[in-house]
Amino acid sequence: MLYLERIPAPPLDGFVRVLWYTQDPTVEHRRERVLPSGCVQVILNLARDFLVDCPEVERDCRVPPALVVGARSVYEIIDTSDFADLIGIMFAPGGFAPFAADAVDHLTNRNTSLEDLWGSPVRALRDCLREVATPQERLRCLENFLNDRFSPHVEQRTWSRRPEVEFALRKFQHAPRISTVREVAASSGWSERHFSQVFREQVGLSPKIWCRVQRFQRAVRLLHQGSDVRWADMALDCGFYDQSHFANEFRAFSGIDATTYLARRTLCPNHIVTE
Repeated sequence: MLYLERIPAPPLDGFVRVLWYTQDPTVEHRRERVLPSGCVQVILNLARDFLVDCPEVERDCRVPPALVVGARSVYEIIDTSDFADLIGIMFAPGGFAPFAADAVDHLTNRNTSLEDLWGSPVRALRDCLREVATPQERLRCLENFLNDRFSPHVEQRTWSRRPEVEFALRKFQHAPRISTVREVAASSGWSERHFSQVFREQVGLSPKIWCRVQRFQRAVRLLHQGSDVRWADMALDCGFYDQSHFANEFRAFSGIDATTYLARRTLCPNHIVTE
């Protein structure tokens, strides 16, 4: 398996968490469960002209080879055959807003054709990425595309989040508890309803759901370390009220229990073996 990451240069690094590339044509298992992180991603398949959609209650189907994966609050199932030659962008929380034509919450829990959002240049981008010789050059090519296509936003200083959203994301990072939402809204000078609307439009999730997902993600990172787990202590450390609250929230976001996660985890914390 080959997996590489690239942190883009400023100002892109303020909006893109990481550019990534993977090449793994011989995965032994067929499906993986991807856990929700709350962040928007862009994915481009370079091996073939489609990606595989794997709904749990319907038959697999082919979808466009370049997708925007909206901020998710639920897990999804993916086909590992797509890992043969795959490149992508993970945006920072709220970082996709300058790249979207509309409010980011319109993409939430959905996969949308990237060409529908960014137009025909997406086809040229895939052709360019396929022609480049090395994975490192592919990552540079992807970064250059983002800078070239969205440079007018930089020049016009329109690459910015609402300051209230920036403030909220910093607060939630340190204390992702539901009670904090009310406090942060009050600090912004807005009503809780208006604050929640602006946050949802820029981040893709409501503040309360965002805090729940980040609390869940703290638990995932601790579990992925694989050390002996003291469930009650971990639940409190991650911001849950108690072990029962942790168990219910973990299943709500992942569809499985934490013990199953430990048995099926992969090298990536948010990917677990399904079949």
